Amino acid sequence: MDTLALLAQGFAVALTPENLALAFLGCFLGTIIGALPGLGPSNGVAILIPLAFTLGLPATPALILLTSVYYGAMYGGRISSILLNIPGDEPALMTTLDGYPMAKQGKAGEALALSGVSSFVGSFFATCGLVLLAPVLVKLALLFGPAEYFALFTLAFATLGGISSRNQSKSAMAAAIGLGLAMIGIDGSTGTQRFTFGEIHLLEGIDFLVAIVGLFAISEVFLFLEHRGADAAVGVSLGRITVPLATLAKTWMTMVRSTILGFIAGVLPGAGASLGSFIAYTFEKRLVDKDGTFGNGDPRGVAAPEAGNNAAAGGALVPMLSLGVPGSGTTAVLLAMLLALNITPGPLLFQNNPDVVWGLIAALFIANFMLLLINIPMVGLFVRVLMVPPHILMPAVAMISFVGIYSISGSTFDLMLMIGFGALGYVLRKLDVPLVPIILGILLGNQMEDNLRRALTISNGDWSALVASPLSIGIWSLAVIGFVAPLVFGKVVQAKMRATVRRAAAEADPD
Repeated sequence: MDTLALLAQGFAVALTPENLALAFLGCFLGTIIGALPGLGPSNGVAILIPLAFTLGLPATPALILLTSVYYGAMYGGRISSILLNIPGDEPALMTTLDGYPMAKQGKAGEALALSGVSSFVGSFFATCGLVLLAPVLVKLALLFGPAEYFALFTLAFATLGGISSRNQSKSAMAAAIGLGLAMIGIDGSTGTQRFTFGEIHLLEGIDFLVAIVGLFAISEVFLFLEHRGADAAVGVSLGRITVPLATLAKTWMTMVRSTILGFIAGVLPGAGASLGSFIAYTFEKRLVDKDGTFGNGDPRGVAAPEAGNNAAAGGALVPMLSLGVPGSGTTAVLLAMLLALNITPGPLLFQNNPDVVWGLIAALFIANFMLLLINIPMVGLFVRVLMVPPHILMPAVAMISFVGIYSISGSTFDLMLMIGFGALGYVLRKLDVPLVPIILGILLGNQMEDNLRRALTISNGDWSALVASPLSIGIWSLAVIGFVAPLVFGKVVQAKMRATVRRAAAEADPD
């Protein structure tokens, strides 16, 4: 009852005209920022922090504006992923696997509407979890030490072959490329330069935004130039701009499972929405993809990552507010904003600043409904991007990519690096090497290395510390099974699938 009373007080704070207007503004701007290739929630929040200070906003309105941008960007990342196969941010990577094939099949409107509903389900119930389950989930997060995190990241890479490629060796090679790229820069422990070749611009490593935009956006432009738009979604039939009831009936359990998995992943400090999206898609693919439809436009392949990454976005607020530990890159920016406002996150935040924390939580509930109302009716507007003539759209995509990257870094070197990643992405796509493991390697590589070093430092170099706890043993077991199972059973499953296809073809055409 105390929780409900505090939440009611939060709604009294959030429902003021000023805070409602700021929530709507944040949702709208966040959706646009998330849709733009290269800009994600962390950059969107960081860019708008000066706006909050310029407007002289107090703590609660400022946080409402920025967290609405956060949620809106998580929604918006799906738009360019589905329409153009270019993820707006890293959590939307997994949405490209089935969202873009649906667009090419003339179901762009349905995919966008379904992703909006899935995002709402993930965000709404994650916010409920923030209210009701925060103490329990914080205890779960505290069970993860450096060894467990290293095992968790290993599990992520070990199961990549089952997600984005039918060839396990190509997925492993792509993950190795990503991890190798993550090693570029200055070693955080020794200060030694690694793989910089004397180039000062590489001392800070490779910005994952440069890699994402290059590998996806620029390589897509190169492929378009090669095929002259023959294999692009641009210009295809749009189909209905609603979600059929049959599709909702097929995907609602997917949304529920993905919301739970994404929320748990978000609560783990440092995991973030990328891991939530990844785990949700992986689990759903292995659970329900009996016919091999994932990756070919299966609606469940859109619902799973969208519910997972939005649930993880809400879950990432749990460690930030309760422990003062950012659960993702975006919550790290929000944490800096809190400290700038002289508010200290942690166990005492709920006691010392109840108006701030409960007003924020109430505003998140309101923002979820605002985003649903904004995104579903505007699906038709977003789908109209496909009607832009290809000879105009693709140069515009390239220019947006260049302007977006340059506005963030202000470095012409990053522009050249982005073109290099575009050429690499083009070659790898021609060789049928998946790009998602490369991006995840760049994103998770440094965290994986840091946790390995911490675990070995704590154990004084004893490698057995990596399998010292039952939790780490369980994760390692799943990693081994996830990597070996496709190698052992993959050919058998593919043979059964081919036999099923032949039987279906024979039944359809008996002559």
